Amino acid sequence: MAVNVKPHPHFPAIYWTTLEDGSRKLATKNLAPEKTVYGERLIRYRQAEYRLWDPYRSKLAAAVLKGLETVPIQPDHKVLYLGAASGTTASHISDIIGERGYVYCIEFAARTIRELVNNVCEFRFNMSPLLMDARFPERYSMLVEAVDDIYCDIAQPEQAKVLADNADLFLKAGGWIMFAVKARSIDVTKEPSEVYQREIGILKTRGFQVREVIRLEPYDKAHVMIVAER
Repeated sequence: MAVNVKPHPHFPAIYWTTLEDGSRKLATKNLAPEKTVYGERLIRYRQAEYRLWDPYRSKLAAAVLKGLETVPIQPDHKVLYLGAASGTTASHISDIIGERGYVYCIEFAARTIRELVNNVCEFRFNMSPLLMDARFPERYSMLVEAVDDIYCDIAQPEQAKVLADNADLFLKAGGWIMFAVKARSIDVTKEPSEVYQREIGILKTRGFQVREVIRLEPYDKAHVMIVAER
């Protein structure tokens, strides 16, 4: 069977690939041709190159496969990414927003951000790595402009508060957030469902309208993706 690539029917700049064995995988069009980020397979199809998108490595891909109805991050958007780590999901967001979009990558671990710089940002002109602590957004307020979306994937106890504090400074009116909640990072003594409700409650009190909550099992245990608008 020949490899086939088709646009996702609902989400711009996200694709379905059909591989030689008939299996279907998510993909994005590679903004840095011939470069991989985490060993993902590259697919050539009709003069374009696509990167397969692993849902076990990216919570955004997992959420799409679990039936997410809204992916607010779209071409030309500006995105603030809290907890960019070594750039797996951030690189796919870089692909989605394309040449006229931009993603600001906040990461506080020096070793991790070196990987982000050397393996990802060096080859992508629409990304800025910032060695910063997301708990203190005022420290990078001079470096980040207003954004259309915030993607948050941090391993800290007050995840919703950190996200809302960043939204107060950087999110445009009517902007969206995508929030990957790690229940075990917030409180290991509580049931994950209790933790999710607490984080959702914080978002609501900070002015967000929660549109979707998607559990990420089996790709990530004790995680949900929350999509909300402000």
